[in-house]
Amino acid sequence: MSQTYTLDQLNALPAAGFIQALGGIYEHSAWVAQAAAAQRPFPNAAALAAAMRAIVDGAGDAAQIKLVRAHPELAGKAAVRGELTAESTREQSGAGLDQCSAEQFEQLQALNRQYNEKFGFPFILAVRGYDRAGIIGEFARRVGNDPAAELQTCINQIHRIAQFRLNDLVSG
Repeated sequence: MSQTYTLDQLNALPAAGFIQALGGIYEHSAWVAQAAAAQRPFPNAAALAAAMRAIVDGAGDAAQIKLVRAHPELAGKAAVRGELTAESTREQSGAGLDQCSAEQFEQLQALNRQYNEKFGFPFILAVRGYDRAGIIGEFARRVGNDPAAELQTCINQIHRIAQFRLNDLVSG
């Protein structure tokens, strides 16, 4: 998503171009951009963001769990293997997750395992503005949540990630 677009450009794109441009806003979930394409034109970026949010919120639990599972673990196996999307790589490295000490990395791996065993999906946090200690603290706190509350927290965090990505993509 290094290219930026004006809202007029996005509104004018053919559906396939719109989906390609916005397909990474929600991680590995171009279906959100596909549904939003049918709602064009958008009067402003806030309306586009609200439409995408409403699509996710109305998708139902099964689609939302699939969306959560489309996200990588923080400092997880995909990061170690270099398999993250460009957006996730930027976000995780921006929070310093690529510079974890051996102890921090082990702590994150243990939290990833514990969280996944309890909830069946990866921990999601919009890491922009967090440092490693803050991420680990939030991780440790949220592993105690109940499953329904945690799914909603993950969806809310995914919306924050999407808003950051959309802000980076849409100019003017």
